Amino acid sequence: MSEALWLMSTRSSRPAHVPDLPGVGGGPDRRLAWLDALRGIGALMVALHHAAPRYLPELSATVLRWFNPGTYGVIVFFLVSGYIIPASLERRGSLRRFWVGRICRLYPLLIVALAATALLARWGPGQLREGLAERDALGVLLAHGTMLQDLLGVPNALNVLWTLSYEMAFYFLVVALFALRQHRRSAPMALGLAALGVAAGGLLPAAALTRGLGGAPVIAATALGAAAALCAVASGRAPWCRAGALLGGGLAAVLVLCNGRIPPWQGLALLSLMFTGTVLYRMERGQLSRAAGTAVAGAVLAACVLSAALHIGTRGDAVTGGATPQAAVRIWAFTVGLALLTFGTAMALRRHRVPRWLAFCGVISYSLYLLHPLVLEVCDLAVPWQQHDTPLLVAAYLALLLPLGMLAHRLVELPGQRLGKVLAGPPGGFPVPRQEQAATPAPARGEAV
Repeated sequence: MSEALWLMSTRSSRPAHVPDLPGVGGGPDRRLAWLDALRGIGALMVALHHAAPRYLPELSATVLRWFNPGTYGVIVFFLVSGYIIPASLERRGSLRRFWVGRICRLYPLLIVALAATALLARWGPGQLREGLAERDALGVLLAHGTMLQDLLGVPNALNVLWTLSYEMAFYFLVVALFALRQHRRSAPMALGLAALGVAAGGLLPAAALTRGLGGAPVIAATALGAAAALCAVASGRAPWCRAGALLGGGLAAVLVLCNGRIPPWQGLALLSLMFTGTVLYRMERGQLSRAAGTAVAGAVLAACVLSAALHIGTRGDAVTGGATPQAAVRIWAFTVGLALLTFGTAMALRRHRVPRWLAFCGVISYSLYLLHPLVLEVCDLAVPWQQHDTPLLVAAYLALLLPLGMLAHRLVELPGQRLGKVLAGPPGGFPVPRQEQAATPAPARGEAV
């Protein structure tokens, strides 16, 4: 059965209660606007987390003793990605169309943000992040071009870009599972990654490839491998698609296990949380029982906390911000638990309307996420860091950030998405198996990270 006929069949056979996947073009009254709202929460929490030490130092110091808002926002994003991305791939039924959509969704704004960072560092108030100026420019560009720079030993040009490396690794792994027809095994993946983090998270070497082989060879090999994987997928021929998917998945697995900047246990925990989002999607679609889905989420949470308790070591932790091991475990546990609770609550209330402004923040969340560090750099020129809480400065910061996010979404993100639809071409490539077609959701109007 061709993909076009499959799409027609899913439209007619899809139960009325099954909602469409969220898109970036619709209003906040869509039946899955709750995911937009979650993205809005994630973006705002990260943006406020980075602004709080500047404008709300007293409140920030109090909150950070128990909870890291930035890490919380990132985990909420990852759960949403885990829910949406595999569904998007299964809907498309084509690895080529999936990758074209992802590339055109992510790279245009990334290029703009990197260019703005370079301009601010060269002629404006900004400065390159520590360690970046000493690196070879070509290697830095190549690493950021793969979007895997945080797994390649290259400092991130923007402090928020490290999360995109784990997003990209997740894409490669999901595509590899799809090529192997194992994409329904979300629960074993979530539990397996979490268990690996507990068992081996403290034994796996961090940045081992970069230290052993040197940065340049690792970057070059990764860029070559990623390009070969994507070119094989772009061929549209099933054997080549499968080979490219497996190459990309293997590349991502090696980098996460052996060359991450953050500790391996934490990288594995983040990936397990992404697959937990997929588990909750399976549960929503009736592909997994509610009891099983809830049990997986609880087990992953317990494993994430246990990994931290076992492997943080004698120092604090950079991702959570904990100054001592005990504080880092406490903050990590509260942060991960609250992120899962937030996602579960939103999922339970998914049939209720969400605030339009919050759903719209989710629509422009990628722009808010990438651009807020640049806004803060410019704000630092005019406003010094405060000694006491000044909420009015937070309001002024948001008053600058939100219109800029709206503008970037309209002028950069949306044209990129339209280009992706053109470049994706007609359906084809690596179709969904016949027995799974009726269970796969109908096409949506687009997806967003």
